[in-house]
Amino acid sequence: MPRITPKSREELSDLEDVFERAEKALGFVPNSFFIMGRRPEMLRAFSLLSREVVGVPGRVSQELKWLIAHIASRSAGCQYCMAHTAGSANKAKNEMEAKIDAVFEYERSDLFSDAEKAALVVAQAAGTTPNMVSDEDMENLKKHFDEDQIVEIVGVICMFGWLNRFNDTMATDLEQEPLEFATEHLAASGWHIGKHAG
Repeated sequence: MPRITPKSREELSDLEDVFERAEKALGFVPNSFFIMGRRPEMLRAFSLLSREVVGVPGRVSQELKWLIAHIASRSAGCQYCMAHTAGSANKAKNEMEAKIDAVFEYERSDLFSDAEKAALVVAQAAGTTPNMVSDEDMENLKKHFDEDQIVEIVGVICMFGWLNRFNDTMATDLEQEPLEFATEHLAASGWHIGKHAG
């Protein structure tokens, strides 16, 4: 049960364009939007940021962006965002289940390139509090990505840092689609719905 009562979609009819974009991208409207919608300007600003950070193609692949978001969410401990990012990674590239199933062992897995490993190390370290990214982590990242790409990578981490705090603090109810995906692909690695059960 969320700690703040979500508004209904009907009550937030002025935000229908935001909801339609979310449905097109994800297949559903995240429950967090119905809480965030209590401050319509905040939801609109978040929607624009999300579109720029993960919604439109950049110089970093969509698949890697979602894996970065997933690892950062795991470091932060947000079960809601872990479920969302794993499902979105799979949608970004069909048949990505093997990588998602192995993502918590990325450092030892042959499924991940050296570039992906470097990005995921930074995501994991940046998702912790305090931030544990070292100069060595960044130098390794620079071996695989230019500075513009690194800004993209860190932008993903930071956006999900905000979402992790929002959804964990609000105890946002997890939607059925990401719940099913997380139960099938993440539970064996310790994922659990916790406070996000509706």
